[in-house]
Amino acid sequence: MPRGRRLAPLALSAEQREQLLAWTRSTSMPRRMVQRARIVLASAEGLTNTEVARRLAVSLPTVGKWRRRFLALGVPGLHDDARPGRPRTYDDQRVAAVIRRALYAQPGDSTTRSVRRIADSEGVSKSTAQRWFARFGVRPHRSEAFKLSDDPFFIERVRDITGLYLNPPHHAVTLCVDGNSRFLAQDSTPPALPTGLGYAEGYTHDYVRHGATTLFAALDVATGKGAAHRRERHGHGEWLAFLRLIDRETPEGLDLHLVCDSHATHKHSKVRAWVAKRPRIHFHFTPTYDCWLSQIDRCFGLTSQRAAFRAATELTQRITELAEQYKTDPKPFVWVATADSILGKREQL
Repeated sequence: MPRGRRLAPLALSAEQREQLLAWTRSTSMPRRMVQRARIVLASAEGLTNTEVARRLAVSLPTVGKWRRRFLALGVPGLHDDARPGRPRTYDDQRVAAVIRRALYAQPGDSTTRSVRRIADSEGVSKSTAQRWFARFGVRPHRSEAFKLSDDPFFIERVRDITGLYLNPPHHAVTLCVDGNSRFLAQDSTPPALPTGLGYAEGYTHDYVRHGATTLFAALDVATGKGAAHRRERHGHGEWLAFLRLIDRETPEGLDLHLVCDSHATHKHSKVRAWVAKRPRIHFHFTPTYDCWLSQIDRCFGLTSQRAAFRAATELTQRITELAEQYKTDPKPFVWVATADSILGKREQL
């Protein structure tokens, strides 16, 4: 005959059983919560505390504790009680006042809004204000520059170009093309500091120019293959010669979709007249101030990634090496931004 106090019956409703079973199957629920749910489910089968403890490899007092808690409070009783501690020094209104000052108040006689100044004005410590800012993602001491396009056809052009990237047309080649005349062969005044353990290669802010060059480049969006041609200047004649080269090297029977910015050279009357005689060529211009929509801009950034060139020939060699790399080992960029996501971010500004 069993000894000890008789256990109170533990019955589960359908909703309680479904919630506890979901806890046991969860991969993100804390282990202690999963264990408590299993204790209650086993107890609901009519097992004694000793049998539940033996099945789940837990102590007998643990089984008794969570059985009693569930009988008294239900599923909420399986959560931990709030632990005692020091009461809050600042209430929610004080925290909100500091956050509002960081977001909306003007810096006053200072040119910047530092964390220390905001904390002093609100009568809290710098570390406290800094902790609140980190929790809410507020950075009053930081600023970023941006430029909104005033192109009247901004939405149409964004949808047009992103559509080319995400759903390229059949029997066609999509190229991002551009000409850049800002490639400078420059070197720091003293020799660059070499890379070492714990620090990166260093260059001074001042530099010496050793010439410049103009680069016309094209990037195949689908394959990642690129072509680059160096010229002495960036005029409509050079641009037209580059377009003729692209036209000759593209197989017949394929349409050409060219993505480029709205530079005056790209819209010259002679260029438009030449394109009008070739119906397979279609231009897609990026919105004003938004040339980042053309993937060739990323290639230009990689070309000028090295900070120092001691001669114009070194810059030319760098351009040639990268052009060969894009031919022999092409790696296309993966475009994931949709037109709706780009327009949504613009509306948030």
